[in-house]
Amino acid sequence: MAKVAIGRKLPPFTALSTAGGPWQPADAAGKKLVIYFYPRDNTPGCTLEGAAFRDRSADFRKAGTVILGVSADSLESHEKFRAKMKFPFDLLSDPDKKVCALFDVIREKSMYGRKFMGVERSTFLIDAAGVLREEWRKVKVTGHVDAVLEAARKL
Repeated sequence: MAKVAIGRKLPPFTALSTAGGPWQPADAAGKKLVIYFYPRDNTPGCTLEGAAFRDRSADFRKAGTVILGVSADSLESHEKFRAKMKFPFDLLSDPDKKVCALFDVIREKSMYGRKFMGVERSTFLIDAAGVLREEWRKVKVTGHVDAVLEAARKL
């Protein structure tokens, strides 16, 4: 399967969603879409990032933009995380990392001297026609959501 690329339409994919069933890009047809990838539920950076998207979710809605978070955690973990954090958007579960591979967010990481493959914090902005317009990789949480919102408003 081809990886996503700026200026190209998202290829079809399916992932389980906290909305109650499978999700695919066609579900957001006619709306702008932010897909953000994060390493793990309930970790400090991921919690801060999710909370930032939550806190600006009304602004994204006004900009006609749907938000989705994606990680390899289980759907059960996502449901608990979403409820705990009161996220008004859905989370997609990607335990086999196929969606992560499609967006090319699996990278070698290092923690306490140990190297491993994991999800690199990344965000993608897709226009209402399903075309990838912007991407942010190696995301630092502070100020990131504001930059994504500004870009969404300009589409």
